[in-house]
Amino acid sequence: MTRPVIGVIGNARLMESQYSAQHVGENNLRAVAEVACALPLMFAGNPKLTNIPDLLAIVDGVLLTGARANVHPRHFNTAPDPKHEPYDENRDALALPLIEACVARSLPVFGICRGFQEMNVAAGGSLHPEIRELPGRMNHRMPRLENGEIHPDPEVVFADRHDVRLVPEGTFARILGRDVIRVNSLHGQGILELGERVVAEGIAEDGTIEAIRFKDASGFALGVQWHAEYDPQINPVNRALFQAFGDAVRRHRESR
Repeated sequence: MTRPVIGVIGNARLMESQYSAQHVGENNLRAVAEVACALPLMFAGNPKLTNIPDLLAIVDGVLLTGARANVHPRHFNTAPDPKHEPYDENRDALALPLIEACVARSLPVFGICRGFQEMNVAAGGSLHPEIRELPGRMNHRMPRLENGEIHPDPEVVFADRHDVRLVPEGTFARILGRDVIRVNSLHGQGILELGERVVAEGIAEDGTIEAIRFKDASGFALGVQWHAEYDPQINPVNRALFQAFGDAVRRHRESR
């Protein structure tokens, strides 16, 4: 039996200041291949290149990755600000209806960082471009040196930085077998208002929403604000999430 296929969304990137490209971090691909035990298939985050029905006809699940670009605020009725750029409006135009299609078809979908934020927006929620500016919130952005440069050591950048309290007996608590976990933190934008169609299942120490699920989804439809793709080979929390995603994908494949 061949492995199930998980589609991994791409992100727009300009190479050498002139060549348009789509890229995916290799950690995402390794997490799918090595932990979810599926075949990762990258697809373009652009509706001009990727047709949703055609895509869903060949994949058994979808991974919505993190990205540098923020979700454009027009999708939740907020004015854009140049200081919160870049945006990737082609990815927005594909990802938001793609989430709806996955939920409607019970196709497993797992959102990470930007993908998590896209799931909330697709559910009717809103985002704040700098969650650290809200009263009482911590700085969730990646660690930097005193001169403002990103810390050069990935182990420092992706180190676990804060606790997340899970809803007792919720989906995440059942998957992870605990009510409190510790996660990394590399985001500026975060959930402001929760979408009506999603449920918050994980909250950080400062009140930031970190884990959600689609409440009307009959299949796997979960999102996390942290970068679960970084170390699922060795991190028990992230490993359990990708294994659960892989299990859901296999069940869906068998039901076709």
